[in-house]
Amino acid sequence: MKEMIRKRIESERLSITILLSLLTLFSVSLTVFRIFYSGSLEFISLNWNLFLAFIPWLLSSVIILGNLKNNKILLSLLMLTWVLFFPNSPYILTDLFHLYPRYGVPLWFDLVLILSFAFTGLLFGFISLLDIEKILSGFLSKGKVIFLTITYLFLSGFGIYLGRFLRWNSWDVVTSPIPLFSDITHRFINPFAYPKAWALTILLGILLNLLYFSFRFIKVPKE
Repeated sequence: MKEMIRKRIESERLSITILLSLLTLFSVSLTVFRIFYSGSLEFISLNWNLFLAFIPWLLSSVIILGNLKNNKILLSLLMLTWVLFFPNSPYILTDLFHLYPRYGVPLWFDLVLILSFAFTGLLFGFISLLDIEKILSGFLSKGKVIFLTITYLFLSGFGIYLGRFLRWNSWDVVTSPIPLFSDITHRFINPFAYPKAWALTILLGILLNLLYFSFRFIKVPKE
């Protein structure tokens, strides 16, 4: 029975991996075409952003396929790393800020380019969040798992603010923890002094929750 379940999980994972690979290939191909067509390296950074969006899915895949539930230390370490990198998945949505007419490339092409990366990154994140829900359901009640999921998505909204406007990265938790902690602390202690931070966090949190639970409703079969 366990072998059958494992084969089903591996088969489903393979299908998801193929889908995500095709989406990634399409997105990267658009940037390669744009470089040769325009001679400009604009938007090449989207490839790096997509790689960062891929990390949460990689981490959750390692946990799922590695069956690490009994290795509490490694599981906790991977989960913590996942929390730090998860905001990178929806972050690409904010690259729409860079959409404006440029010489030599139609605006509609750049729109398709950014949307392809944004959708792929979001899918990496949402699938990894589904994985995390499955993992947490082995330790917590359904209500607590849903609460944590909602919390993660609002934290992602705050993480996007930190990345987009304060230019912090996930690894700055290790490389520059004190300045990062200082910026975060100031915004919690004096929330009314940073209205943009909390307005963006709340609105993005609501949007991400609506998008994710719509995706979840379609993806997860009713019991």
